[in-house]
Amino acid sequence: MTEPQFPPLFSGQSAEGGDPFALACAAAEAGCDAGLVIYDLAPDTLRAAIVFAPEVTLSQAAAILPICGVGFQNALGAYAPPEVGVHLGWDGGIYVNGGRCGSLRMAASGELDQEPDWIVVDLTLALWPQSDDTGLTPDVTALYAEGCAEVGAVELLEAWVRHTLVGINTWADGDMAQLHRNWTGLAHGLSGELTIAGQTGTYIGLDENLGLLLKVDGETVLLPLTENLTRPT
Repeated sequence: MTEPQFPPLFSGQSAEGGDPFALACAAAEAGCDAGLVIYDLAPDTLRAAIVFAPEVTLSQAAAILPICGVGFQNALGAYAPPEVGVHLGWDGGIYVNGGRCGSLRMAASGELDQEPDWIVVDLTLALWPQSDDTGLTPDVTALYAEGCAEVGAVELLEAWVRHTLVGINTWADGDMAQLHRNWTGLAHGLSGELTIAGQTGTYIGLDENLGLLLKVDGETVLLPLTENLTRPT
């Protein structure tokens, strides 16, 4: 397999069968440089994690999660047939032609009102279904089951990093509105009653920072993007 090639200031490292998310978080805590991409390209799954070092507070830097989502949609759009639809869940879910195909996860150091030493965003994408009987799980899919068998995992990973870098640069220039427009045009499942981050309520909308607004027991509740922070298990 050809080793992935990344833009300047990014470096690649094979996970060698390990968990890229856990390895990237450990490397970040040990003080690795930003731009490290740890990846595992198995025959049935693409997994990769990127280390970032944003120069804003963690509350603001959480925008990196939807930036990576839009970057993935742009990357797949460059290789997939035009009829393939990609949408993004607020909690990091990735949907291809309506079925859940993967997810993005985010971990970070520090407090919400402080500049984090690092943020890691992890991508997990199913390439092949776990079972030949896909009718048993109609809400779950895999990339190659959706007409994308010609999309190479290496090329898709490289494109994800490139398109995410473009999004990071645009956002760093102060254009949160562009991210808001791009992401909301790809949003999946934002209607009616939702249960997210332990809250169940009726969807109202998104604030200017892509925080989720729910009506819960007659009160408006804001769930910021930092509600999606997690750690490897």
